[in-house]
Amino acid sequence: MPPMKLKQSPSPQTLATSQDARLLARETLRISASLASSPAPSAVASSPEARNLGIVDEQFVDASLRLICCEEINGRRWNYVVDNEGGNGQGRNGSLRAVCSQTPQAPVDELMSFIRSYVVPEGFPDSVTPSYVPYMSWRALKHFFGGAMGVFTTQTLLNSVGVSRNRSAPGAVAINWILKDGAGRVGKMLFARQGKKFDYDLKQLRLAGDLLMELGAGVELATAAVPHLFLPLACAANVAKNVAAVTSTSTRTPIYKAFAKGENIGDVTAKGECVGNIADLLGTGLSIMISKRNPSLVTTFALLSCGYVLSSYQEVKSVVLHTLNRARFSVAIDSFLKTGRVPSLQEGNMKENIFSFPWLEDKPIVLGSRFKDAFQDAGSYLSIEPLFEKERYLVTYNPSKGKVYALLKDQAKSDDILKAAFHAHMLLHFIVSSNGSESFPTKQQDYDSTHLMPSTADLAAHIAESCKMVSTSYGLFKSKAAEQGWTMSESLLNPGRARLVLTG
Repeated sequence: MPPMKLKQSPSPQTLATSQDARLLARETLRISASLASSPAPSAVASSPEARNLGIVDEQFVDASLRLICCEEINGRRWNYVVDNEGGNGQGRNGSLRAVCSQTPQAPVDELMSFIRSYVVPEGFPDSVTPSYVPYMSWRALKHFFGGAMGVFTTQTLLNSVGVSRNRSAPGAVAINWILKDGAGRVGKMLFARQGKKFDYDLKQLRLAGDLLMELGAGVELATAAVPHLFLPLACAANVAKNVAAVTSTSTRTPIYKAFAKGENIGDVTAKGECVGNIADLLGTGLSIMISKRNPSLVTTFALLSCGYVLSSYQEVKSVVLHTLNRARFSVAIDSFLKTGRVPSLQEGNMKENIFSFPWLEDKPIVLGSRFKDAFQDAGSYLSIEPLFEKERYLVTYNPSKGKVYALLKDQAKSDDILKAAFHAHMLLHFIVSSNGSESFPTKQQDYDSTHLMPSTADLAAHIAESCKMVSTSYGLFKSKAAEQGWTMSESLLNPGRARLVLTG
C-alpha cells in the first residue's frame, strides 16, 4: 500500500507571505485606478522637466498631486493642487496648496510693473484711445517746466515781500501774503461763472488758461524789480493764476473722458494727475539745484516759459474730441463744401484753430443773434421769412456789418441749431464764391478783405439757392459725419440766447 500523503498546515512564514501578496495586489489596483483618473498632474509633477520649468516647487516634486484649478493675477499664473494620498484617494479631503507656475520676475521688471500701476490706467493700452500717450507726454513736460518755474517765482516773491532781507515785520509779511491769496480766490470765484463756455471751447480756453498762468508767473517775477509794489503785483498775479487753475480744472474731466474707452474715467483721471505730479516734482528738484548757482532770472524764466507754452500747445493739439464746437464744425463743413467729404476725427481735431478764443467777436457768422443785429429794415425780413416757414430758424446776411446771421426760433432743438449753423456756412460760401474767392474765411478780417457787398436781389437769390442746397445736402453731411465718428446728437456750437417768438 503506497504511503498516504498527509496535508500539512501552512507555516506562519508562508501565511505572512500570502497576505502580503494579496495586500500588494489590492494596493496596485488602487494606485492604477487613481492614475487612470488623473494621470497628467502626477506625471507632470514627477517629471524632470517640471523642475526645470518651475511648474511646481521642489518640495512637491515627489508628491502625488492633483490639479484643481488655475488663476492669473497681475500677469502671474498660480496652480492650486491637492495631495491625492490624503483622505479617500480622490484628493477631496487633502491639503490644498498654491504653486506659482512661473519663475519670479526680474527686479527691473518688478519695478516697471510697479511704476505702470501708478502712471497708466488698468488695461493699458486697450482701455484708452490712441491719443492718450501723446497727450500725457506733453502734459508731463508742461508740468515739468511749471514745477521748475514755481521755485523761481516763489523765491522772488519771498525776497520781494522782505522775508529773506528782514525788511518787514513778520506780521506785515503774513498780512501781505494772506491778501495776495485772498485776491486769487476772489478771482477764481468770479471766473467760475463762465460755466458752459468750458464745454463749448475746451481747447481754446485750456490754452488761454496756460498762457494766463505764464502771465501770472511773469508778474510775480516783476516784483523783484519793484518790491515796494509787491502787494498789487502779487494780487494781480495770483488772480491770473487762480483763473488759469479754474480753467485747467474745468477742462480736465472732458479731456480725460475723451480718452476713456469704457467706464474707467476715474482710473484715467487718477493716473493722469499722478503723471502730472511726478513731472512737477522732477521739475521742482531740478530747479532747486539750478537756483543754487544763481542763474540769470530773466534768461531762466524765458527758457522755461518757452518750454511750458510749447508743451501746452502740443498737449491741447493732441486731444481728439468727438463733438462739434464752432472751430471743429468750421473745419468739417469747409471740407464738405469743397471736397464732398467730412474729415476724420483725427484730421478735424488737428486742423482746429485753437487760437479762436470765444471772447473775440471777429467771426463772420453769428449763431443765435438778435433780430435788430440781423435785419436793417422790415422789408429785408419779410422778403425771406416765407423761405424758412417750415424751419425753426432763419438765416440772412447784413451788408452793413458784413456778417451772416442765424436766428433761432423758440422751438429750436439741438438738431435745428446744427442745421442753422450748416445753413449759415452754406450762405457764406455762396457769397464768397460769387465774388470769385476760393478761400473760406474763418475770421472777420479775412472776410472783409475778399467780399463785395451783394445787392438786395443777389442776396435774395443766394438765400433761396442756399435753402435748396441745404434741403438736399444737410442729411448727407450728417450721415458722413456720423460715419467718421463725430457725435451728432449733441453739438457745442454755443448759440446766443435770443429766440424768435412768432405771432399770428
